[in-house]
Amino acid sequence: MTSTPDYSDAIGRTERLIQMISADRAVGLAATLDMDCGPADGDPLPPGWHWLYFNPFAQRRNIGADGHPKRGGFLPAVTLPRRMWAGGRLDYHAPLMIGREAEKVSEIISVKAKSGRAGQLVFVTVNHRLSQDGRLCIEEEQDIVYREAAAPGAPKPDPAPAPEGAIRSEQITPDPVLLFRFSALTSNGHRIHYDRTYAREEEDYRDLVVHGPLTATLLQGFVTPAGAGRLIRFEFRGMAPLFGDRPFSVEAGEETEGAVPLWAKGPDGELAMQASAVVEPVS
Repeated sequence: MTSTPDYSDAIGRTERLIQMISADRAVGLAATLDMDCGPADGDPLPPGWHWLYFNPFAQRRNIGADGHPKRGGFLPAVTLPRRMWAGGRLDYHAPLMIGREAEKVSEIISVKAKSGRAGQLVFVTVNHRLSQDGRLCIEEEQDIVYREAAAPGAPKPDPAPAPEGAIRSEQITPDPVLLFRFSALTSNGHRIHYDRTYAREEEDYRDLVVHGPLTATLLQGFVTPAGAGRLIRFEFRGMAPLFGDRPFSVEAGEETEGAVPLWAKGPDGELAMQASAVVEPVS
């Protein structure tokens, strides 16, 4: 087995971006999620919707075969071909307000290379701090994993079952239009979300793949419906893929020690995403 190169020299690398939190993208996501009306200038941005912003488009000549920007730049130039957003931890200190400029400062805080039964893996953790008018609004740690391509015909691991005992559940019916529009709104060119032939033949998925951040956004909205309080912490981890041709559900269990357990359950009862949320009651 070839040893994995050391990318730890990327630790400490930083990037600073400034962008207007424009209403048009938020309105676009509201329509994409089939909401009756979208937020406007002066409204707080709902939890998770900051992923619509700070995603600059790379020039087309700088796009790789998978649709992602070619390796390098801010993130380490990991040569493993598969890249995915594995999970994250978010603290919401204050809402970002729509119609005002915001700053995002990112720093690579961890790079770890591993080898195991799944082959070579590289885990990269990035800390993002989003501020508005000098006030820290959102702090996020994002986990990205790079891995080898699976051998053709290689068996896939059986996913773990989703928890039993949900006290609330909501069914989500994805379709190609939802996935395409979420890709466009988040400037995500990864072809597994809109190019079925590529998803099946190159990355060995059964169909178009539902974005992990989309599932995480749905879980955050599910745990904080209108008037239900303010989300102050959210953690999530992707466990198994969801596909664009099969309905799934977002579910919640009983609050334990101040946190609400959440999960996304696939159509065969599998655990697709595990999450927890801390919600501050309305005073």
